[in-house]
Amino acid sequence: MKLDDLDFTISKLGLAKLPSPIMLSKVMGDMIANYVEDDERIVFDINAKPGEKIVFEEKHLLEKAGPREFIFFDPDKVHAAIVTCGGLCPGLNDVIRAVVLALWHQYGVRRISGAQFGFRGFLPEFGFPFVQLKPDVVKHIHHMGGTILGSSRGHGQRTSEIVDTLEAEGINMLFTVGGDGTQRGTLRIAEEVERRGLNVAVIGIPKTIDNDLSFIDRSFGFVTAVSEAIKAVTGAHVEAHDAVNGVGLIKLMGREAGFIAAAAALGSRDVNFVLIPELRFELDGENGLLAHLERRLERRNHAVIVVAEGAGQHLLETTSTKLDASGNKVLGDIGLFLRDKIRSHFASKEVEMNMRYIDPSYTIRAAPANPVDSVYCARLGAYAVHAAMTGRTKMLASHVNDTFVHVPTELAVSTRKCVNLDGELWRDVVEATGQPPLMLNY
Repeated sequence: MKLDDLDFTISKLGLAKLPSPIMLSKVMGDMIANYVEDDERIVFDINAKPGEKIVFEEKHLLEKAGPREFIFFDPDKVHAAIVTCGGLCPGLNDVIRAVVLALWHQYGVRRISGAQFGFRGFLPEFGFPFVQLKPDVVKHIHHMGGTILGSSRGHGQRTSEIVDTLEAEGINMLFTVGGDGTQRGTLRIAEEVERRGLNVAVIGIPKTIDNDLSFIDRSFGFVTAVSEAIKAVTGAHVEAHDAVNGVGLIKLMGREAGFIAAAAALGSRDVNFVLIPELRFELDGENGLLAHLERRLERRNHAVIVVAEGAGQHLLETTSTKLDASGNKVLGDIGLFLRDKIRSHFASKEVEMNMRYIDPSYTIRAAPANPVDSVYCARLGAYAVHAAMTGRTKMLASHVNDTFVHVPTELAVSTRKCVNLDGELWRDVVEATGQPPLMLNY
């Protein structure tokens, strides 16, 4: 996006006038950690050319996240709620724990409710009571996969009913943990809150295992997902290597973005073909995948293929136009499709080929966060709390250019992040795999 298209202005409920209970410093060099000042900003695009001059307006710069000297909410009057939405992802429990501990220990908030099973938890018809969250409830949950609150897709469009519940329960601080669809619902909730003139801080914590949310370096759970995916790739490589004309085919997450597939290939260095949603490919013809696979087996007797779940949808005759509860397009199963096409191709040529197909998707989603992700979740959750306590709203706690920052929700959901086929990540994948840059016949 061009600089003029970016507006990182963060909405606020009002002036933060109450002294923060967090005792920090405003003086540099006194060996006491400092508050973050409101005028501390960073640039989004760090690319530069010699001689280039850029004048940044305030709206073009990202606010640094962190505790401020003054807060908007009286902690004794806060009723915070947390909800986890969408599919499972490593780190959900870590984020819940971080939010609860920051509210409780740093600010003295004592009313913290967990909504069960996504936005359904705010709709009386489903009958899911709020879970009362305290440090004793969350102290060990970061060792477990999944979410203690449960999760589900959909119902975020029932904005008025959700806000009715917020109002009836006296909830004035809402933390929504979810991906693109969840944060779109979160934005609608924040706008309805604003229309009603309510002082409710609505803060999103970006969760997408596919790492496809814009204006965040990486989503939590992504590092764990890649680590778990590499285990599947390693298994497929061993099976393929030790068979006659062995082919290991692994389907990984990635509906519209191939970040997990790309990172798993780079992390393992055992992958020969990576197929992602961003890059169109063909099966047949001299430059199609099957011909390249034949040549690979002739040279090395084995091959490993990683395919993201959203890749190659144009090849599927059964491609659906239906949407799931989150508004995502229902995908055809590219993994099973490729498995069957590769098998039939070699069978038609009467060439022996031994296929090993692995789909570890739900195993990966349900895994607990690894230490890198766990640390990241702990910090992301705490920064979300700091933002909410200062009265900020309609925003995400994010991480850009190695800095925790605030991003307007509207901007974050305006575009989806994808692998840049002209960029360094995909260039490195092509170099690591040795696959042709394009598998198209023209």
